[in-house]
Formats: sequence, C-alpha cells, structure tokens
Amino acid sequence: MEGWQRAFVLHSRPWSETSLLLDLFSEESGRVRVIAKGARSRRSNLKGALQPFTPLLVRWGGRGEVKTLRSAEAVSLALPLSGISLYSGLYVNELVSRVLEQESRFSELFFDYLHCIQALAGTNGSPEPALRRFELALLGHLGYGVDFLHCAGSGDEVADTMTYRYREEKGFIASLVIDNKSFTGHELKALATREFPDVATLRAAKRFTRMALKPYLGGKPLKSRELFRQFVPKKPPLKSPQDPQ
Repeated sequence: MEGWQRAFVLHSRPWSETSLLLDLFSEESGRVRVIAKGARSRRSNLKGALQPFTPLLVRWGGRGEVKTLRSAEAVSLALPLSGISLYSGLYVNELVSRVLEQESRFSELFFDYLHCIQALAGTNGSPEPALRRFELALLGHLGYGVDFLHCAGSGDEVADTMTYRYREEKGFIASLVIDNKSFTGHELKALATREFPDVATLRAAKRFTRMALKPYLGGKPLKSRELFRQFVPKKPPLKSPQDPQ
C-alpha cells in the first residue's frame, strides 16, 4: 500500500475533454490538487468514485503544484448527505479548500473532517452542532489559540453570568459592554468544551466562529452559503430553519 493515502474529494471540475481537476483533502498531505486523466470518459471506472463525501484511497505523482492521479479506489459508498446536511457538507468542503494551504499536513484535522461528515450524514436534526465543532477544530489546527475559560484581563476563571468581550489577539475581557463581540461565561465554557446544550450557546458559537474565520476567508463570499439561500425553500418565519453556516 506504499504511496496510498486516505482522502476525500473537496471539489471537482472538468479539465480538457475527458479529465477532471480535483481538490483532495488527504490524511498525510492535506489539500492537494490533481488531474484525473480520462476520468470523464465513458470507459472510466473512476466516474462514480471521484465524488465528494466518498471515502477514497488514492495515489498521485508529479512534482508541480498540480499532481497527476495514478490510482483511486472507493473504500465505501458515499456518506448519505441530503437537504440541509448536503449544503452543510458543501460548506465544510469549501471552508477546507479556502483556508488550508496546499500540501500542508493536517492529519488530525482530517479525522475532525471525517467525524463532521459522518455526523452530518447521521443526523435527523440540526447540522449546527457538527459545523460549530468542526469550525472550532479548524481554528485550533490553524494555530488560532484563545483561552475561553479565563478572563484575559485578570486571569480569573470566567463566571457563568458575567459578560466578556472578545478582543483580537488578547482574548475575552470582563466588560459591561453588550454587543456582537460579547459572550457570557456560560457561552464561553460551551465553546471550550465544544458542547452546546441550548440555543444560546449554539448562536454564540456561530457568532464567534464567523468572527474568527473572517480573516482567513477574506472578503470573497462563500459559494455554499449562496447556494443554501438560493435553493432551500423559504418557510413561514416561525418555522424556517436558520442558516446553519
């Protein structure tokens, strides 16, 4: 099995008349771009395998920025994502594609990604807890270190009912100011454990991860968010699902 790696397709697009250009997320090499020659031809046995959310074993070669796919095998059927879970999975794929540098190893994050996709495939409820856990894991692997459990001003442990305001490169400081950057100690403890027992902690996690990921994403909007808003049908205000992204 020398040279084989576990991987997922993050994104694919046509390349020449019969080939595909793939962005892969691999266990050992991180994000890798490869050309799958002949993958679009009628005789190719790769057509069904090279799809997002299908666990793969792959090999590639080449020294340039774009490698050549040598072999690919599906380990199992694609994880079954549909509806909101599918759009959430596309969001996770786009996040990895946009944030990770090419060919940088993120082996632990690979398993965080796998667990996220498995959770999305297995849930009948909201995808938000799985998304927030993955976003926090991603930030951690990127070196975005922040102490959720201590006041950055005094060093004291956060108190559930106290309010703390987030200050970039410093952390959370006790404050009477209430705005988009303010969090209760209860919410910060949920962020630290990545467990969200109620709606308030989920909303707080979404606010924080959006703020923290913004510098990595720049000003370019995420296509998956636009797809979600375009294709998920609107329902009456009291029953409509919140945009999980």
